[in-house]
Amino acid sequence: MAAPSKFADQVPLTVRQKLSWPLGIWAMDKMKMHSPDLSQDNIAKIRALFPDCVTEAADEQGNIRLAVDFDQLRQTLSDHIVEGPQERYRLDWPGKREALLTANAPIAKTLRPCREESVDFDTTQNLFIEGDNLDALKLLQESYLGKVKLIYIDPPYNTGKDFIYRDKFSSLKAQYENLTEQRDADGGLLVANPETKGRYHSDWLTMIYSRLKVARNLLAEDGLIFISIDDVEQAALKQLCAEIFGEKNFIAQLTWEKGRKNDAKFFSLGHEYMLVYARNQLVLRERGEIWREEKPGAKEIWDEFLRLRGIHGDNFSLMENELSAWFAELPKSHPSKKWSRYKRIDKNGPWRDDNISWPGGDGPRYDVIHPVTKQPCAVPERGWIYSSHETMMEKIKSGIVEFRADHTDPPQRKTHIRPIPEELDDDSDFLEEVDDDQGDTELATQVRPSVIYKQSQVAVKYLRNLMGGKVFNNPKDHEELAKLIAYVTPRNPDAIIMDFFAGSGSTAEAVLTANATAGTNYKFVVVQLPEDLDQAAAATTGAAKKTVQNAIKLLVKLGRQHLLSEVTKERIRRAGMEVLKGNVSEGWNRDVGFRVLKIDSSNMSDVYYRPDEVSQDELFGQVDSVKPDRTGEDLLFQVLIDWGVELTLPINREALHGKTVYSVDGNALIACFDTGVTDELVKEIAARAPLRAVFRDTSFARDADRINAEQLFRQLSPGTELKAI
Repeated sequence: MAAPSKFADQVPLTVRQKLSWPLGIWAMDKMKMHSPDLSQDNIAKIRALFPDCVTEAADEQGNIRLAVDFDQLRQTLSDHIVEGPQERYRLDWPGKREALLTANAPIAKTLRPCREESVDFDTTQNLFIEGDNLDALKLLQESYLGKVKLIYIDPPYNTGKDFIYRDKFSSLKAQYENLTEQRDADGGLLVANPETKGRYHSDWLTMIYSRLKVARNLLAEDGLIFISIDDVEQAALKQLCAEIFGEKNFIAQLTWEKGRKNDAKFFSLGHEYMLVYARNQLVLRERGEIWREEKPGAKEIWDEFLRLRGIHGDNFSLMENELSAWFAELPKSHPSKKWSRYKRIDKNGPWRDDNISWPGGDGPRYDVIHPVTKQPCAVPERGWIYSSHETMMEKIKSGIVEFRADHTDPPQRKTHIRPIPEELDDDSDFLEEVDDDQGDTELATQVRPSVIYKQSQVAVKYLRNLMGGKVFNNPKDHEELAKLIAYVTPRNPDAIIMDFFAGSGSTAEAVLTANATAGTNYKFVVVQLPEDLDQAAAATTGAAKKTVQNAIKLLVKLGRQHLLSEVTKERIRRAGMEVLKGNVSEGWNRDVGFRVLKIDSSNMSDVYYRPDEVSQDELFGQVDSVKPDRTGEDLLFQVLIDWGVELTLPINREALHGKTVYSVDGNALIACFDTGVTDELVKEIAARAPLRAVFRDTSFARDADRINAEQLFRQLSPGTELKAI
């Protein structure tokens, strides 16, 4: 290889690397520092199936990239492809193609940590991301790919009053909105989405389509997505979800009845919907996943039984007396009152007597010997409920059958409350397997109905009290969301729950509530656009305007920017403190914190991404590829994003040999972005044998130091993945 030219030696290292000159002195891989290119990923999948259908072609900038030869692909799939004007079943609208391109396009942005706005930054497992949610979803592609168990979103309902997110789907659309003064100088949308606008439905579908398309990638194989919606876009959204998630992965359409409105002209539309789709319903079925919730009042009676057992041991008579007294003292409205027949107790828990005869008559008849009189017991008129004498004897042995004083009456069958699984100890002798078909237990759990009845004013009043005034319109009920989260995650106590339309922050509080109640340790990732409330107040009227003004007053009092995201963060802070005031489960780690990460332009200067567009004069003035206002922690988080490392892992910051060194999750990643890195520091880092190590490309004063660094890692920690930015 030819020696570097004198001109090359005068150019800063970062620029030399990006121009790919034949220096041969620095072998560390460069990090890409942008979100994944989903189009190229999809092309790679097509190439794996049909290698002859993928070729190389130049893009608009003249760069050579992989591209699909659609003519060849049509020929390969000629028996299956739908071409030309043939009729087909699908949802289509102006802007769909642009939305797909927007979803697939990579972005050169980053997430910058904001410690001062976070709660328990160093220890929390929760994330609050401030910025456009499409950008956020793209930036999370590597770190949270296939890791999210549940996504719940409550997007704008397209009522003509909600502000649409700031997307630039096509140049024609943007030009039209600029001409009609619908956008400001920065390209932000200034108006709502009125029905009189020709793109009323199209704009909303374009907005939601690109986000759902990217969000699907984040769902685990057994993941789920819940989407709240009303009648305006429900039908279109269901078709859209069928296209994105697959029609076979539709789980249910829930109806949330929130109260009657007497001001309606025709019917009171007091309900909303919640579409539920699985990432892969077949996975749920193969794993035997069944969703159940506790019946109201069942847990209380079981807790009372456990309390009495702790006092009286096996003295069932005393326990029965006290349990009967407990039932009697309950108010009529208490949900456990309907369980008052369960006043008897044995080693398997509370039970009631039940019919032991065959339903409908003509049941089996055989002799059952009374243990005291040794005579056959009277057979029920309809026959025994158990089909064989052997089954009957098994039930008697297990304690399910209770004999009367003598043989003149048939024995009675015990129906127990099934023990709540998490309440059982490993050495428990309580019933663990029961025959539900024969009614030996009353299940303490039930399947949820598809209709939820909960007045919307409950959430409004709660939030008004929490925030000291009405600062959100139409907040979702966090208690109902907490129940839903617990219901669909029976095997995932550490599940990641995501909401990329955070709004009032109800999902975040729902996660905290569910954890405090059940002892789970769910983690939330929520995203909220920093919408300007001053602009919102100017664009709204009536009650909505008053709500926005209340939010602004709150932020003035707190000394914060007038942004919707600031109100959301404050709600989560207050909710965390409120949850900790109550009785919380011992199993919960009490994590009510959240790391605030803000979407911003890349930490890297333009020369990092477009070195071929930099002039020779600019080359000599270019000292570093990193923007001057960015900190080491800024760089660290962009590295975490690029490497696909979870963004809530613990971070340790220490000084080694006079330099700042970051360690993520122990030895998962070690980074140093200071200049003047010495061999001694490199040796100490390499000796720790981290899985990954990264340096700034200007960390080394001389070329020889860079070469030595790579050699030291090869000798001391050959398994370390070494990169530079």
